[in-house]
Amino acid sequence: MKTTFLWEILSLIILGLIGFSWASFFLRSEVMGWYGLLFGLILGVGLLLLNRKLKAIPMRSILAGTLGLLLGVLVSRLLFSSLLLLLAPLEPTLSISMRILLDAIFAYLGLMVVVNKGKEMDLWSFYRQMKEGPQAESYKILDTSVIIDGRIADICETGFVEGTLIVPQFVLQELQHIADSSDTLKRNRGRRGLDILQRIQKKVDVPVRIHDLDFPEIKEVDGKLVAMAKMLRAKVITNDFNLNKVAGLHGVSVLNINELANSLKPVALPGEDMKVYVLKEGKEYNQGVAYLDDGTMVVIDNGRRSIGQTVEVCVTSVLQTTAGRMIFTRLKEEAEAA
Repeated sequence: MKTTFLWEILSLIILGLIGFSWASFFLRSEVMGWYGLLFGLILGVGLLLLNRKLKAIPMRSILAGTLGLLLGVLVSRLLFSSLLLLLAPLEPTLSISMRILLDAIFAYLGLMVVVNKGKEMDLWSFYRQMKEGPQAESYKILDTSVIIDGRIADICETGFVEGTLIVPQFVLQELQHIADSSDTLKRNRGRRGLDILQRIQKKVDVPVRIHDLDFPEIKEVDGKLVAMAKMLRAKVITNDFNLNKVAGLHGVSVLNINELANSLKPVALPGEDMKVYVLKEGKEYNQGVAYLDDGTMVVIDNGRRSIGQTVEVCVTSVLQTTAGRMIFTRLKEEAEAA
């Protein structure tokens, strides 16, 4: 920060001296030299303020704005040439004034069109598709929750994930913010997420890319993820239920880790027998609760008296919820007696 400030002060001094020297040499006046010094300082301050503003603008937007300006000026020159063919020769002063006015109007229009509508035009994706054909690169964007969860690293190591994993810069900043939190639990979660990213980059063959595309007008991270997925034609990998719903409403494909985990759990059919350890009391009267190795909850009717024991049960029904799968059972001895 100090180095940047010193460079700015040095730049102001150099521009001031250039203005003073230029005015003194060409205008042959010391008084005009001081005016040149003042002009150089004002110009330097303006350039420094412009530089600070440009730092907050993505390079993609700067290039798009420049392209809009050039296209606007090109249209202006073509229109001016056409008008000269239709109208009588104009006076030099009027001709220059009209040309400057048309350049300003069309340059402004070109800039505004590109700034306001440029995000709807994904020229890079269009070029990539034209160059690579139908086998364009597949992008999958990781959100904060799925990085902290950590299971994405195990899935990548199995080879089931193809394409390029995208980690947005704003997601990385959120992880860093969580890792620097004063709350111990949040800090540990944030550091775990950063460790998971390093693990994927070092040990997994799937390429990982940090993408600096941002949407300053969108405040929430979920909204930025959806907008980025639409622009890159990518899928979002998450385990956030709300993000799953929002992305679906916007037509963005979502790969939900929780849904994948639930689909891989063993299928229990009504009438099937299993042995479980009754861990605690259930919510309903006289129920017992057990858990399978994968975390699936098993509810045992009349199983309260068997808490702390391993019993054999018979499956009566299976309920699939958004939180996971629940298996309802009854003691095998009761099922056989019935």
